[in-house]
Amino acid sequence: MHRVVALVRPVQPTFELGCAVEVFGTLRDGIPQHYEFEVCTETPGPVPTTAGYAMSVPRGLSALAAADTVLIPGWSPVEAPLPPRVRRALLRAHARGARLVTICSGVFALARTGLLDGRSATTHWARAEQLAREFPGIRVEPDVLYIDHGDVATSAGAGAGIDLCLHLVRRDHGAAHAALLARHMVLPPHREGGQAQYAPAPPPGDALDGLLEWITARLDTPVSVGDMAAHLNVSSRTLARRFAEQLGTSPGAWLLARRVAEARRLLEQTDLSVDAIAGRVGLASAVNLRRRFRDQVGTTPGAYRRAFRIPG
Repeated sequence: MHRVVALVRPVQPTFELGCAVEVFGTLRDGIPQHYEFEVCTETPGPVPTTAGYAMSVPRGLSALAAADTVLIPGWSPVEAPLPPRVRRALLRAHARGARLVTICSGVFALARTGLLDGRSATTHWARAEQLAREFPGIRVEPDVLYIDHGDVATSAGAGAGIDLCLHLVRRDHGAAHAALLARHMVLPPHREGGQAQYAPAPPPGDALDGLLEWITARLDTPVSVGDMAAHLNVSSRTLARRFAEQLGTSPGAWLLARRVAEARRLLEQTDLSVDAIAGRVGLASAVNLRRRFRDQVGTTPGAYRRAFRIPG
């Protein structure tokens, strides 16, 4: 079992903590439980929350010594200093191989450890300028949902924290398990980390009109951005604008991510060869699939299948 420990402090944001609990700490019928979840704080006892009630947290910082993932679900107020004992505990956890993950304003605590210096990070768009100002050694990316470096990961506003947590489940246990969990949570199964935090509402009547479903049904064909625009009878520029408004990404990036997501599913659930899967998802050849797969997932199709193949 992978142990996830959430580090909370007074006054603890409740929604950010709830995001982590829903993904890592909630038992659901029919879904294998791969995580153990607990909460700790610097001074065990009642911890006030932003909702006006106090929660009882019996575990202290010693809980971090056994954590595989340390999660900081918000840091309120963001100007609050990082106590020396907490900083040392976080650095010790990281040094022995635990991954450190933040949701929303939790990045301010992680930034004070120095572990983000020279790296990219994100937070809620309203706090991005402050983060960049206070920590000039961090490359702040205000327009993405989450950033995962493997050993440290940060997310934008609280809703993006769910996206990051599901991304980590996908990385740990495969796309099919993460999709099953998301389905039980009645959430979209996958939002890419590079997707924009905020996309303005499209004007009335300016919709994608079933285009995404049309594409998904044709992943085994070489659908181009021009084909997508032609299906809607619009220009490629108009199509790009609609994708940016409604999905916060480009048509080409969305299509590639969807092809790779389907490849992951087929690697997990079938014995098809890499060549056959490449054809099924419209990537033409095993060479192209391997290149795209490594770019998107960070490993090879063969290694991914060995890690996440579902028996039967």
